[in-house]
Amino acid sequence: MTNLGELLARTVPPLGYELVDWESTPKGRLVRVFIDKEGGVDVEDCARLSQHLTRLFAVENVDYDRLEVSSPGLDRPLRRAADYERFRGHEATLVLREKRNDTKKVRGVLRGLDGADALVETGAGTERIPLDAIERARLVPRIEWRKQR
Repeated sequence: MTNLGELLARTVPPLGYELVDWESTPKGRLVRVFIDKEGGVDVEDCARLSQHLTRLFAVENVDYDRLEVSSPGLDRPLRRAADYERFRGHEATLVLREKRNDTKKVRGVLRGLDGADALVETGAGTERIPLDAIERARLVPRIEWRKQR
């Protein structure tokens, strides 16, 4: 059987989407794929990729019962070093592998990368956090409510 992660990594980007993440339940009964693109994804993007993957999985003999394709959401995970540059100026929450300053969580505004360190502006100043010290990171959703007139 084809390695699903490699198959998705080869297939999704040429179709104009970023493969943010994917997951599969034991025995592959459910395959969930998270995609993004500049300007965000919509329902048509998810449907288009779902149809493409359904055909591809049939050809590649990928055994599954259900396929879900969606956007990563407003609290999008930060998986790659490039994400810290791309989302510079956005607020994020980082969970560290080990405690630092008596906590494993850091919340602040992303200021990009410096080598292999993420720069995060917090109330205490800009912190340098090695990427390999980050267990997981997510954007903090920004919801802007408009006043009705």
